Amino acid sequence: MSRNVRKLECTPEAVFEVLGDGWLYPTWVVGASRMRAVDDRWPAQRSRLQHSFGVWPVLIDDETVVESVDPPGQIVLRAKGWPLGEARVVIDVKPVAGGTLVRIQEEAVSGPGRFVPRPIMDALLHWRNGETLHRLAYLAEGRAAADGGGATADREGAPTGAER
Repeated sequence: MSRNVRKLECTPEAVFEVLGDGWLYPTWVVGASRMRAVDDRWPAQRSRLQHSFGVWPVLIDDETVVESVDPPGQIVLRAKGWPLGEARVVIDVKPVAGGTLVRIQEEAVSGPGRFVPRPIMDALLHWRNGETLHRLAYLAEGRAAADGGGATADREGAPTGAER
């Protein structure tokens, strides 16, 4: 199972505001390219997002379903992406000093993805979910950046004082 963790400089509620807006899904989930429909009950248990993944002209329509949710602490998703299969994605959101710790755990649970050797799948998912957390940081920390706090995503790769 792939695990990624990132500290965000915002509240858990700010993170869940992003997770709770289904129309934002393709802005933070790597691979999702567009939304087709969002269940009015999103992110309630068993609610669904209708999305597409891939790049035009090779787009595949599928869905993501909420298996369980406990805002602002956790959401468990069943992300479908056939013909590749399905994955269980657990997003834990925990308050810590100075912000929020967000952890994404993902594993293939059905379809051909289950047969990819674990070290290879974990490496791919780790890269993908690192970028997913980077994007989530931009969105969830956006208010802090507007207030002059800056986003952690902005500081990644920024030159240090000695390099300027």
